[in-house]
Amino acid sequence: MIAHIIPANIDDRLLSKGADALSSGGLVALPTDTSWSIVCSYKSKDGIKRLRAISREREEQRFTLLCSELSQLSDLCNIDNSRFRLINRIAPGPYVFILKTLLTTEKALSLHRREIGVRIPDNPVPIALIEALGAPLYSITAKRTMLSPHLEEDSDEPEAMLFDNGWELEDIAGIDLIFDSGEDQARLFSTVLDMSGDEVAVIRVGAGAWPR
Repeated sequence: MIAHIIPANIDDRLLSKGADALSSGGLVALPTDTSWSIVCSYKSKDGIKRLRAISREREEQRFTLLCSELSQLSDLCNIDNSRFRLINRIAPGPYVFILKTLLTTEKALSLHRREIGVRIPDNPVPIALIEALGAPLYSITAKRTMLSPHLEEDSDEPEAMLFDNGWELEDIAGIDLIFDSGEDQARLFSTVLDMSGDEVAVIRVGAGAWPR
């Protein structure tokens, strides 16, 4: 089901509907500052299970926790002052920060690794939904491989696997709600920075400029 939204003035009733769906283990598709994402509540075991099934991804590093503010990162990950200052300097924006998780985060997501990607998107839609839900969102980038398992990602043109419009995601089985402004969505990937070690390592250069 598509819910038409105005990003600059999102209807509170739609946010409540989205938050209710997520709390009940549902999946919501929404735009970010890079591409379309499919999300569930970080606190919903059923939602996490459904998201992993719909993504067909087995690698945990493909998933990212979306937060609305820096303080949430501290609730999820081990983050010292130097890392906090760096993230504060470039977030919100198209950056994923790989950080060491807290034990509570590992248990909540049933992770098999000690790191998790987190980010604060520069888009009012996910921020408003996080605030309405009162919890971070566990997310995966929406890709055309979710429509057909026989599609293969072209490493030379990975953006071809991304979607332009919200209505295209209606063909992905399992999505309960699509927040759509009716505008074309950018087909971009975020810049991924591994901050779990002593030095910042660039895993992927994407829409976010680095170094900054």
